[in-house]
Amino acid sequence: MIFTEKYNDRLGEKYLYGVHETGLEIFMVPKDHIRSTAILGTRYGAMHRIFKTEKDDDFITVPDGVAHFLEHKLFENEDGSDTFSRFGEYGGNANAFTSDEMTAYYFTATDNYYENLEILLDFVSSPYFTEETVKKELGIIGQELKMYLDNPYRRLYKNLLEALYVDSHIKIDVGGTEESIAKITPEILYRCYGTFYNLTNMTLCLAGSFEADKVVKICDKILKPSEPVTITHSFPEEPEYINKELISEKFPIALPMFYAGIKDNMTADKEKDPISSLKRIWEHKIISELLFGKSSDFYNDLYDKGLINDKFSAGYSSGCNYSFIYFCAETRTPDKVIELIKEKINKTCDDTDSLKEDFEICKRMIYADCLQEWNSTADIAELLLEYRFMGADALDIPDVVSAITFEDIVKRLKESYCTEKMAVSLVEPK
Repeated sequence: MIFTEKYNDRLGEKYLYGVHETGLEIFMVPKDHIRSTAILGTRYGAMHRIFKTEKDDDFITVPDGVAHFLEHKLFENEDGSDTFSRFGEYGGNANAFTSDEMTAYYFTATDNYYENLEILLDFVSSPYFTEETVKKELGIIGQELKMYLDNPYRRLYKNLLEALYVDSHIKIDVGGTEESIAKITPEILYRCYGTFYNLTNMTLCLAGSFEADKVVKICDKILKPSEPVTITHSFPEEPEYINKELISEKFPIALPMFYAGIKDNMTADKEKDPISSLKRIWEHKIISELLFGKSSDFYNDLYDKGLINDKFSAGYSSGCNYSFIYFCAETRTPDKVIELIKEKINKTCDDTDSLKEDFEICKRMIYADCLQEWNSTADIAELLLEYRFMGADALDIPDVVSAITFEDIVKRLKESYCTEKMAVSLVEPK
């Protein structure tokens, strides 16, 4: 197996990249750290409910929650052994997660790295589903979904997506619903596994102390070649207008909370240029810090007046067919804080020169955060995987951030920060 090396002068970091004979992409970041990490991911998340391969005549629609259900079931072995116990025997700390666009399995370890890597590749490569085990899991995940309904923060977020979007699959809950998961069968699980867990649709990222040759030997031993698959997804066309201005609920909480979002236009997210996508993400990060970060006049003024507490945050979220700017806060006066956010945005768009003085300082803060992420092997591995699945390269981030100009920030503000496309999710005390 041949690896190519990519090095970033700004970071002083590099990775090795290669494709295993089975089709699995592999990124390796050698680091002389105490803890080493490996994360194995597939491009399969909650949004991927309608799809087809080159062998299908038409699109297939599966119940909401299959990706998350699969994540749970893969930890169950045919011989009845517990995967977490297997990792525990070698000191590995393992877990997994499912998001809107990916599923990933990972471990960190201080010793026995290769033994833990072998377990990771083995259990993800060995699906085992029966009517009995699926029925058992329905009860477990059903209880998990009920717990989510009682979580005000989760309800805030889901209601914001419902308010922002009309048809986008970003509104699909990662876990599905009790009704949707009841439709899941072993046949559906095997079908989705065979499609999305094809090694040509997966990536392995490693960071820490290991030898590349030994990693390849483990891949040779565990992984089995499969016929490459081409997956086509079907996503609904999302209009630019928001679905609802406000969704409000009551919960047994002490203070009102809100999650507000501005629906961003989709144009740049449909671009194929990964550098443009990266640039867009980090422009938003700079703007959020400039206008609403903890060192901003806005944050400190509202904090000093008791209008917000230290849980206030602002940021940007985007994916394959969605993007929005968000603001989250606990406050006794949600209406007033939301109006002040709108006022800050509108005033800044009218007078962008007011940002000039702080732009370079803020940009350097964001740049420093980029560098900081390369100090942890767990962060490095997940960062590489996340940006790879976005079609970008995490090693390019420092160069992209460094190249962002004040003019870029002004353009992004005027294009994306339209307060008329703001939706609000509100949770108030009962």
